[in-house]
Amino acid sequence: VQLQASGGGLVQAGGSLRLSCTASGRTFRRYAMGWFRQAPGKECEFVAAISWSGGSVRYAESVKGRFTISRDNAKNTVDLQMNSLKPEDTAVYCCAATTMSTGWHNSYEYDYWGQGTQVTVSS
Repeated sequence: VQLQASGGGLVQAGGSLRLSCTASGRTFRRYAMGWFRQAPGKECEFVAAISWSGGSVRYAESVKGRFTISRDNAKNTVDLQMNSLKPEDTAVYCCAATTMSTGWHNSYEYDYWGQGTQVTVSS
């Protein structure tokens, strides 16, 4: 499966952005999907994940209550709605796909990765 992330940009602190990840192929619904981010000089960090059905979601503590992950299997998309953005949310955000049915917090659990989209939050 091929993944393409979009929707990044520059926003002021407290603002919102919606990222979207579009997948190619008819097997999209077989994969759990995740969002990760990497800030300059830092390691890749788990942000959120969603099961193949959308019935199970997980979030990093740092984004709980502010970010919402969702998916549309008919459109082969997974979105990340980001509200109340903070300067520390600034990073390149990547989407990824995994066949694992549990876990999802570690980058090594994912099989496919899309190119990232830059999110910059100004103070």
